[in-house]
Amino acid sequence: MHLSKKTVYALRAVFELARRYDSGPVTIGAIAEAQTLPARFLENILIQLKSGGILDSARGREGGYWLARSPGEITVGQVLRIMEMTVAPVDCLERGLKATCPMKDSCAFLPMWTRGLEAMLAVYDGTSYEDLVREQQALTPDATPACTP
Repeated sequence: MHLSKKTVYALRAVFELARRYDSGPVTIGAIAEAQTLPARFLENILIQLKSGGILDSARGREGGYWLARSPGEITVGQVLRIMEMTVAPVDCLERGLKATCPMKDSCAFLPMWTRGLEAMLAVYDGTSYEDLVREQQALTPDATPACTP
C-alpha cells in the first residue's frame, strides 16, 4: 500500500494534535508550522477527519482543532481508513470483489495477500497516537521537533 500525501499529512496533523492534547484548540497554522505541512491543503484534511469522528473544532478567534477522543483511543488504522479509499494491496480484498474474481477458488496469491493485509492492519490498528507521542518523546526527550514520515 502506498499512502497518498493527503493521508501522510492527515497522520501528521493528528500526531500534532495528540502532542498538544489537553492544550485547547490548535489553529491550522500552528499545526502546519509544527509539522511542516502546507496550510492550504490542511483545512480540507481536517474537515475530513472531523467528519470521521477523529477531531472536533470551534470557529472564531480562540478556535481551532482538537482530538475528539484521547490519543490512546485513536489509532493510525482509524485515520488511514478515513483518508484512503482502500488499504488493501489488491482489489479482490476490498469491497467484496473476491466473489467476482474468476480465480477466486484457485488463486495461490490470495492467502498471502490476506495475511499481509491482516499483519499490516494489526500494526496500524495496534498503534495509538499516545504510543507515537511516547515514541517521539523517547527519541527527542529535550525537544519537540516535527516528525516527518
